[in-house]
Amino acid sequence: RFQNLLWSRKSFVESMKVYGRSYIYMPAFSMKTGTDPSFRTYYTLSDFSANQTILFANPDFLRNVEKFWKSKGIHAKRLSTGLFLVSVALGLCEDVTLYGFWPFSMDLQRRIISHHYYDNVMPYSGYHAMPEEFLQLWLLHKSGILNMQIGKCEEDVK
Repeated sequence: RFQNLLWSRKSFVESMKVYGRSYIYMPAFSMKTGTDPSFRTYYTLSDFSANQTILFANPDFLRNVEKFWKSKGIHAKRLSTGLFLVSVALGLCEDVTLYGFWPFSMDLQRRIISHHYYDNVMPYSGYHAMPEEFLQLWLLHKSGILNMQIGKCEEDVK
């Protein structure tokens, strides 16, 4: 959409204003293909003095998170970004609630869904282990370590 931030940097910065003062996680060191776009995003937001702060995970932290989840039975080529960010949240926050973490190709109403919020592409088989990730998170939910919201959120009645 923004030509890899080579030509439409200003329109990218304008589109980011909707996020206000926030943190943006970029996969600079979690995969080789993420390094250049991550640094272009960092320099673009910095050059325009945007309100967002770019975060890169320490490579040692990435390895330790992967090692931890593998020891819990998650066997995948790569952990999902969702599981990585849940791991970060568990380390930083007292209360963690997950919304939309659903590993199956159909929702509870039997509608077909994708695993990404930004496209309608189904995941490549064998790349992530979404059901294994979900099981581990569900066990944390049952233990009271985090909260998982499955299905529709109840409307706030005032």
